[in-house]
Amino acid sequence: FSRLIFGTLYPAYYSYKAVKSKDIKEYVKWMMYWIIFALFTTAETFTDIFLCWFPFYYELKIAFVAWLLSPYTKGSSLLYRKFVHPTLSSKEKEIDDCLIQAKDRSYDALVHFGKRGLNVAATAAVMAASKGQGALSERLRSFSMQDLSSIRGDSSSTVPPSVTVRTGSKQSHPKPSRSASEGTGSSGK
Repeated sequence: FSRLIFGTLYPAYYSYKAVKSKDIKEYVKWMMYWIIFALFTTAETFTDIFLCWFPFYYELKIAFVAWLLSPYTKGSSLLYRKFVHPTLSSKEKEIDDCLIQAKDRSYDALVHFGKRGLNVAATAAVMAASKGQGALSERLRSFSMQDLSSIRGDSSSTVPPSVTVRTGSKQSHPKPSRSASEGTGSSGK
């Protein structure tokens, strides 16, 4: 928790202030810190696996971050100027070439997996539609069979079977047309 506050939030706030004030000296100081902190975080991923058993390991990590931040020791500036800058300067061309190759490979992989993903999605959509089509036609077939059996049971109906309407899961029986109801219950007009 203290590493989060002192190692990340505190420097982030002062980096914000450096950017806001446009003070180049402060800006460079915090950029050096973030470069060293990124390298520390990367190394920490591996050292945590192998050195977590070491006594006071976590306390030493907190002390290291405090050393990096301290305006008296200027740890991040010292490490950057003595080790990181000379190493990166001498290997910059190779690193740039590796990054370009990795970027090209990742783009190719993204396109490949994107096409593959679209094919899988299209296949799944077609299969779902075909299964849905079968379920839909089966459902419609069962409705029409029920409708026919109910109409056959009601032989006095004068309405043809095609007029029967079903909405949702409820069956709606057709109402006799106006002329049919007038002929059975009332005298002609």
